[in-house]
Amino acid sequence: MSLDTEGEILETIRMIAEDNLDVRTVTMGLSLLDCADSHLEVACERVEERLVTAASRLVEVADEVAGEFGVPVINKRISVTPISLVAAASHTGNPLPFAKALDLAGKTVGVDFVGGYSALVEAGATSSDQALIDSIPEALASTDIVCSSVNIGSSRTGINMSAAARMGEQVVATAQATAADDGIGAAKLVVFANAVGDNPFMAGAFHGVSQPDAVISVGISGPGVVERALRGVRGRPFDECAEVIKKSAFKITRMGQLVGKTVAERLGVRFGIVDLSLAPTSTVGDSVAAILEEMGIESVGAPGTTAALALLNDAVKKGGLMACSMVGGLSGSFIPVSEDINMIHGVERGSISLAKLEAMTAICSVGLDMIAIPGDTPAATITGLIADEAAIGIAGGKTTAVRVIPVPGKGVGEVADFGGLLGWAPIMQVSPFSSADFAARGGRIPAPIHSFKN
Repeated sequence: MSLDTEGEILETIRMIAEDNLDVRTVTMGLSLLDCADSHLEVACERVEERLVTAASRLVEVADEVAGEFGVPVINKRISVTPISLVAAASHTGNPLPFAKALDLAGKTVGVDFVGGYSALVEAGATSSDQALIDSIPEALASTDIVCSSVNIGSSRTGINMSAAARMGEQVVATAQATAADDGIGAAKLVVFANAVGDNPFMAGAFHGVSQPDAVISVGISGPGVVERALRGVRGRPFDECAEVIKKSAFKITRMGQLVGKTVAERLGVRFGIVDLSLAPTSTVGDSVAAILEEMGIESVGAPGTTAALALLNDAVKKGGLMACSMVGGLSGSFIPVSEDINMIHGVERGSISLAKLEAMTAICSVGLDMIAIPGDTPAATITGLIADEAAIGIAGGKTTAVRVIPVPGKGVGEVADFGGLLGWAPIMQVSPFSSADFAARGGRIPAPIHSFKN
C-alpha cells in the first residue's frame, strides 16, 4: 500500500502540517513465556536480554521511517506477556525485580514506555497474580517507564469483585507512593474489563498469550483531521457528517498501516494491527471533544454528546476497516480528560461531570481515562467506579477501563500536572456517598446471560 498520487501526497502533507496528523505509537509486542525460570534472577536476566535483543533497532527504524514518510511517530513502545504469568515459575512473593528489569531494558533501547506489568484475574487470582497486584505501588514508584494493568472482568466470566476492591486500594496506594509528582504512578495503572492482547496504547498494553513471539502494531491519531473535515459540512445533516468522517478515517488509517508495515518489514517482524482509536493530546487542534463540539454541542458534556460520540466511533471504524484489513486493539475514540484540551475546558466550564463521562464510556474506546480526583477519595469509591465501568463493558461486550488519579493533598478546584502526553487536569468532584459496604462484599458478579454463546 502506498500514497501513489500527487494529490494524496499533498493532502497528507497538509494533514501533518496543519491538523496534527501523526502515528501516536509504534508498539513492539514481545512474548516472554520462554523467559520463565524457577530462579528469579535468571528469569529477570532473560527478560532484560529478550527486550534488549529484540527491540535494539525499534526506535532507530521507527524514526527512520517517520523521516522518510514525513509522518511524526510520537512514541515507541514495548508490550510484553503479562508478568504474573512469567513470574509464576519463579514462585516469588515479590515480582518487583521484573519491573526493574523491564524499566532498565526499555531505557537501554530508548523506548518511551513498557507495558505488561499485568495480571489477568477476571475469573480468580493465582498466588503469582496476587503477588504482582500487591507489588504495583512500589513497582510504579520505583520505575519510570513501566506501565501496569489488571483485568478484573469479562463478558464470559463476570466481574471479580474481590479483585476490583483490591485494585481500588492499590490505585490509592500507587498515587500516594508518587505523591511528589501529583500521584503520577496511578496514571500508569489501568483496571480493565474485557482487556485485549493486541492493544498498542499505554498504559494498558500487554502482549496476549495468543500472539506470536514478536509483532509490530500501530496506534494512529488525527482528531484534527476529522475536525477540519467536519467544518466543511457545518450545519449539514448527520449522515453527511458520517460520510466525511469515514473518508478522513480511511486516509488516517492508510497512513498508519503504511508506517507500521514498513517498520515491521525492516525489523523482520510480523505486522500485527492498526488500532483505529482517535487519540487526542492537550495541544490545541488535536481534540476528540472538539470534534463533538463541531457537530453542534456547545461544550462537550452537554445533551447530545453521547449521540455525537456514537456517530464518531461508528464512522471511524467503518472508514478505517476499508483502509486496513488488520484492525484491532481498542479502535474507537479516546476521551481522556487530561490529554484533551477541550475536555479540560469542559470540566472547567462544568459541562463535564463523572456521571456524564460514565455515560460516554458506553460508546468510547475505553472508559474513565486520565481523570484527576481528590486525594482523599476513599478506595471503596474507586472500587465502585471500577465496578460500574466493568458492568458497562461486560453488558455491552466491549473493553472498558478505569484510570483515575487520586491526587495526594489536592481537592476540587485545584489542578494536577502530569507532564508530556499525559497533560494536566482540573480535579473533579466525586460522589460524597459511600460505597464501602458494596466494596466489602467481594466474590464475583456473574456473567450476563448473553455470555452463553456456545
